Formats: sequence, structure tokens, C-alpha cells
Amino acid sequence: MAIPSKLLLSDLLKHNVRCDQGIDHGPLVSAWMHPPAHRILGVISRPSNLRLQREIWRLDQIKGIDQQEVYLKGTCSISDDQTLERFPTLMNANIFSKSGQRLGLIADFVFELKKGIIQYYLISRSNPLIPGTSRWRLSIDKIIDKQPGSISCDIDTLEDLPIEKASLKEEFFSKSRKWRTQLNDLTYKASDRLEGWIEDQSLDNENESLDDSSNSHNNPVSYDDWIDNLDIDSFEKFNTMNKRKRKKNSIDERDLDPWI
Repeated sequence: MAIPSKLLLSDLLKHNVRCDQGIDHGPLVSAWMHPPAHRILGVISRPSNLRLQREIWRLDQIKGIDQQEVYLKGTCSISDDQTLERFPTLMNANIFSKSGQRLGLIADFVFELKKGIIQYYLISRSNPLIPGTSRWRLSIDKIIDKQPGSISCDIDTLEDLPIEKASLKEEFFSKSRKWRTQLNDLTYKASDRLEGWIEDQSLDNENESLDDSSNSHNNPVSYDDWIDNLDIDSFEKFNTMNKRKRKKNSIDERDLDPWI
């Protein structure tokens, strides 16, 4: 049976404990932690639901893990719930931002199975027992202070941390934020292009009006030019027709005059 190098605590707590003598010691219920060093020292099993007795196993006693059981070698230490509740732990500890705002709580962590060193914690915004809740990864270097039941971190919001597992609600919010950002970018780009086009058109209109005014000042239309542009042929035809008409009228008047 292979032993993984890294393991999620919640995955380990899904197993039953079986010793090297073949005895079933019940399910794993919690971890034995050393918070100052961010280490896990062992695991705790519950041999019976009717008794308060708990069994404590060292981490180096784990010799194999399969899909349903954890195999341990050696004997365990006997304790009870009241004693174990006084053991220091960071599980379910409240997470606070650097401004003192509560962000969530420790829901899980990933640790090295050989030495028990915790690599990072997983934060839940709400109750971690609710199925499908999101998880944010909190690295050890982000922790600036820790007290029993509380951890202060060098972050402002959970969005400053990488998300490990997103719920449907969180995925929808994340996609909505991306779509909103893309829409704003497209709106700003279109607005900039429209403003640039309007400025170009106004400059072109100003240049055209300046060209027209300069041409009108440089090439003024005089009265002689206007006369020259008249249709001279039409003017001559008009004079010829007037001469013929006057001549005809004079002939008609001579015919009507009885003294001539």
C-alpha cells in the first residue's frame, strides 16, 4: 500500500483505523496538532460511539492507506473528549484581515504525511460543513499572528488569496466580475475611439473652412470678371433681334402714314 507524500486532512478523516493486529479502532475524527510550528503530530480515532474514550496515534505509526482504511503499527494512547478539547488547534479558528475584519475560518489544511509539516490552510467563508462551500488557500507566510481560536493575516479580503475550490455561487460571481470588467473595457475603448473620430472630424471641418476663407480672400471676384463670364453670343443675338424689331416697326408706321 502506497503512502502519499501530501494529504488533505479531510481526506484522511474519511478513513477507519486498523492496527497491525487486525483490530478495527473506528473512524478518524480529528488531528493532533502543534500550532506554533504549524505541524500535525498525530491522529485521533473514536473506537465506539457509546463511549467518550478516544485513541491517539502518532503520525509515524501510519504504515499504509487505502480507499477506506488507515493501517497503523503499534499501540495507541487513551484519552477522552474533555482532555482533547484542551489540546491547541487551529481548526475552525477565525481568520481576520490586517484591519481586524473577520473573513472566515480554517476549514482544512494540506500537510506532509512523513514529517507532518502543514504546507497551507484552506479558508471557508461560511460554515465548512455546508456542502459545496468555497475554499481559499492561505499560505503560512501570510499569517502575521495567531492566538487560540484566531489568526491574523496580511490580507485585506479573501480575494487576495488564490481560490482552491469554488462553489457554484462563487464561480458565478467570479464570471460576472470578469464579464463586467470586459464590458467596461469595451465601453471605454469604444468611447475613446468615438471621441477621437469626433475630434478628427471637427479638425477636418475647421481646415476646410479655413481653406475656403483663404481662397475667397486670395481670389476675389471683381465686376469685370463677372461681366466677362456672361454669354456674349446671347447678348449679341439679343441686340440683333432688337434692331430687326425696330426696323420692322418703322416700315409699318410708314405704310400707315397717309402723307407719305
